[in-house]
Amino acid sequence: QVQLVESGGGSVQAGGSLRLSCAASGSILSLNYMGWYRQAPGKQRELVARIFSRGSTYLADGVKGRFTISRDNAKNTVNLQMNSLKPEDTGVYYCNVRESRRPYDTWGQGTQVTVSS
Repeated sequence: QVQLVESGGGSVQAGGSLRLSCAASGSILSLNYMGWYRQAPGKQRELVARIFSRGSTYLADGVKGRFTISRDNAKNTVNLQMNSLKPEDTGVYYCNVRESRRPYDTWGQGTQVTVSS
């Protein structure tokens, strides 16, 4: 079973930057994808960014040009660099991974990101 540890959340003013990191540990054979979801107050959880094992990426339309996702396959870590943050980026960010041998995702505990105007 994979365990995920997230770090890097916090509070920042609009226009600022934060970097989220997620480290996966445990008995890992391979990870098909790693990524980040976020959940704003009163809203559904949404996919923000995802990176696949061969390096291709997905970024939600609202974060393109501002967020960058990267991963270190050797260390099983994924990072989300968030620049030019906006108040609407506020929410709890959850790390999310899919092991190749399992038919379900594993989730982190979530880290709060608050962007003030």
